[in-house]
Amino acid sequence: MSASEPSFTIGVEEEYLLVDRQTRDLAVDPPRALMDRCEEILPKRVTPEFLRCQIEVGTPVCERVEDARAELAHLRGTIAAVSADYDLAPIAASTHPFATWASQQHTDKDRYNALARDIQMVVRRMLICGMHVHVAIEDEALRIDLFNQLPYFLPHLLALSTSSPFWQGHETGLKSYRLSVFKEMPRTGLPESFDSEDEYRRTVDVLVRAGMIEDATKVWWDLRPSARFPTLEMRIADVCTRLDDAIAVAALFRCLARMLWRLRRDNQRWRHYSRFLIEENRWLAQRHGAAGRLIDFGKGSTTPFGDLMEEILELIREDAAHFGCIAAVEHARAIVADGTSADRQLAIWREAVADGMDPRQAHQRVVDHLIAETVEGIPDARMRPVEARGQPADRPH
Repeated sequence: MSASEPSFTIGVEEEYLLVDRQTRDLAVDPPRALMDRCEEILPKRVTPEFLRCQIEVGTPVCERVEDARAELAHLRGTIAAVSADYDLAPIAASTHPFATWASQQHTDKDRYNALARDIQMVVRRMLICGMHVHVAIEDEALRIDLFNQLPYFLPHLLALSTSSPFWQGHETGLKSYRLSVFKEMPRTGLPESFDSEDEYRRTVDVLVRAGMIEDATKVWWDLRPSARFPTLEMRIADVCTRLDDAIAVAALFRCLARMLWRLRRDNQRWRHYSRFLIEENRWLAQRHGAAGRLIDFGKGSTTPFGDLMEEILELIREDAAHFGCIAAVEHARAIVADGTSADRQLAIWREAVADGMDPRQAHQRVVDHLIAETVEGIPDARMRPVEARGQPADRPH
């Protein structure tokens, strides 16, 4: 067993939707110049996504959560400022309130053309965005051991991040409808567990040799060992509209990984629960978000999510102190108290309808809210001049 502590460095990726400021609908065909300018100002930090209305950003490798927050603030602010020149704006939400997937165009890149050809309508419906958090765990055996234990906590991270209550103009009744769309893709959902790194690689290699996938980047589980970096990549979260919510989720994931490492160091480990049971909590988080209840498997009953969050904060207190991110993880209490993006979107929509707006106008009001909240607290994000920063270290992707 490796006794040395991993670096636990962190990297965060977010996907945004680009909306037209006049119609509030998605920008189906944003100008190529917008992406060119973003790539020039943010080298190695921004890339196109499968759909042309999407844009992906990623921080460099960060030692501190404060650094990750500063990087994400710069990324959001810069993209908002560049987009404003084209009368567009980014929104950090996992679905758009009323846009239709059939109207979208996919990006003309070899990788995306292959996806469109291989997965057909299923991938064309992927009008969804997410947040991915990488945490570095250099030892391969340790990485797989923690990978096997972390799924227990994935529903909790999802509950804190929900931002997709609408789909094509309909209130879905779910706080994270994104997962319902994404599950149509192959190789998604909760991960399998593996006895070793070798077993994991042998399993993936079966599909590679059969010609089904070219490598492990086509495995899209809620949590996966990165195919390119010595990290575990958490992928279950919706993209958080508020920056501080995103940082709270990222910091919690990092601290949970270290907490499990401490258990292993002390010859302990988290109790194993079946995928069947964790899947039920995943559904409850998807359905109700942070306002609901999850199953406490030890008690055999459901418990308010806020109570479970307090237990997690106590579990990771030592780790949050170690990383100097106590305030970041304790922001989870504010999410529980104030609601997630999904809760705020629903409240704004219902209030607008109650005020006499038709559904389309009410959804446009939600988009206005998302535009503002995506850059909330980022000074002059819409108007400030943008300029290039220094070259970053390679980022997780």
